[in-house]
Amino acid sequence: MLRNIPVLLDGYKLLVSEEPQVKMRENDKGEPEVVTDWQGATQYVVVLFAKPKAVDGRPAGKGSEIRVTLETEPHEEIPEGSRVELVNPRVSHWESELGGRTMSGLSWRATGVKFAG
Repeated sequence: MLRNIPVLLDGYKLLVSEEPQVKMRENDKGEPEVVTDWQGATQYVVVLFAKPKAVDGRPAGKGSEIRVTLETEPHEEIPEGSRVELVNPRVSHWESELGGRTMSGLSWRATGVKFAG
């Protein structure tokens, strides 16, 4: 499985769709719990809309929403609609079987997020 592949996002505008928040999941008892890394550091999540930038006067292509796990707490409030950059963005390929069907995709991760420019 390919993991932690560096990603170059220079050709994209990233807009915040959902503000960063603590990443949560359900434990075995169905109760919510905070997601941490192997060292116990709290993980965060931000939802971004990634849209290609226009090139040579040609219109940009369609965008896509991505959910990014952040390894550090954002140092400032980053409101919805803000244009941002990811610090050290990476993707990992995942694959899973569910009900006899194989599903796969990319999971996004970054060290942090900051305002663009």
